[in-house]
Amino acid sequence: MTMTGNDVLKNLSEYNIWANQTMLDVFSKLPQVPNNSLRLLSHALNAQAIWIARITGTQSPVKVWQEHNLEELKELHKSASYRIAELVTNADEAEFNRLIDYTNSQGNKYSTRVLDILTHAFNHATYHRAQVATDLRKNGHTPPNTDYVTYVRELMGQVF
Repeated sequence: MTMTGNDVLKNLSEYNIWANQTMLDVFSKLPQVPNNSLRLLSHALNAQAIWIARITGTQSPVKVWQEHNLEELKELHKSASYRIAELVTNADEAEFNRLIDYTNSQGNKYSTRVLDILTHAFNHATYHRAQVATDLRKNGHTPPNTDYVTYVRELMGQVF
């Protein structure tokens, strides 16, 4: 089976939803979520919302390092993770190659293709979920396995 760049991004967007939800499910079972874990997952989801705003030319509802409680994180996941997946699904070649002009949180101006922004957003979330896993372990909790291959195995019914 041959996959296009759009197929790969669609898979990554669906994986991103699964991985964020998997982490939130673990958070929901803890008596208390470690503060740094909340902070890191807040940042990952904030970044998605900020990139969505840049792509759509709208105002971001959050700041880069704004912290959220568990309920707020669940709502942000519903809006950001699903919305970024929708952007991928609705994008065509022209949209993927469209340049977005934006100013980052340090005030630097950049111009980046939508394709690269979306790829970055998924990679960035994976990076920070790994930090959350490390923090959970440091605090005596068992983090979930949110590896992409684990997602694929579950999707294919090969849970092991």
